Amino acid sequence: MSKLDVGNAVFEAGGAWVAWRSTIRLYRDKQIRGAYWPAWFVFSLWGIWNAVFYYSRLKHWFSFAAGLVLVAGNLVWCCLALKYKDR
Repeated sequence: MSKLDVGNAVFEAGGAWVAWRSTIRLYRDKQIRGAYWPAWFVFSLWGIWNAVFYYSRLKHWFSFAAGLVLVAGNLVWCCLALKYKDR
């Protein structure tokens, strides 16, 4: 376990919390307000890269786990945004 891994994982976990809160809000509202959904898509791809390829190669398992939770929240948000974009 590395201090850098744990420190980064804390930021990833904070991002995951925010992403899931936004996802829940979008699900409740059923409309996108004040968000540019392509940005979420780009950050989802970046998160996949970080979690699946980068953190695993560094053996930063705390960052890897937190990154997967973050990317899951982002991807669910993207799916909901595509579903509700024309409402």
